[in-house]
Amino acid sequence: MATQTIPAYELNHGSRRHNQQVADRNLHLFAAQQRARRGPTPEVFCCKRMDNSRLVKAADPVRVREMRIFTAAMTVLFVIVMFYGLQHFSAIEYGYKVEAEKQQRTLLEEQNRELRLAEAQLCDPHRIDQMARKLGLDAPKPGQVVRGADQFDTNAPVMAQASPLPIGR
Repeated sequence: MATQTIPAYELNHGSRRHNQQVADRNLHLFAAQQRARRGPTPEVFCCKRMDNSRLVKAADPVRVREMRIFTAAMTVLFVIVMFYGLQHFSAIEYGYKVEAEKQQRTLLEEQNRELRLAEAQLCDPHRIDQMARKLGLDAPKPGQVVRGADQFDTNAPVMAQASPLPIGR
């Protein structure tokens, strides 16, 4: 696709003859492009300097008000969506925590059951008696057992007792 940039001169520097030459050249280029291909019109770019420095933006209070209302509405919508997302993901997180706690509780209940079975097995008097006999131990004979109730243990807790105060000194 052939494109041609045609400089535009300011009006007071250009002449009618020059403008005619530019127009003839554009027609010649247009005809050449049409011969080269059959399709939409060719693209012609003209350089034109635009000076917008003198433009002043007029204040539009209605538009400003509309934009403020729109911004406030979008802010409220954003806060609501974020709050919903926070609640939603917190609920999912708590669900995972509850499931983890349930699994841990099930595991601890199973361990507790196993420990109770082991305790019951180890505390069986018949089993203890058999192990004692294997080690050569027998039942105690009369007088062989000494009870320590008569001895005073200095580290044992003592129950406080109130004694009456002597009267009349």
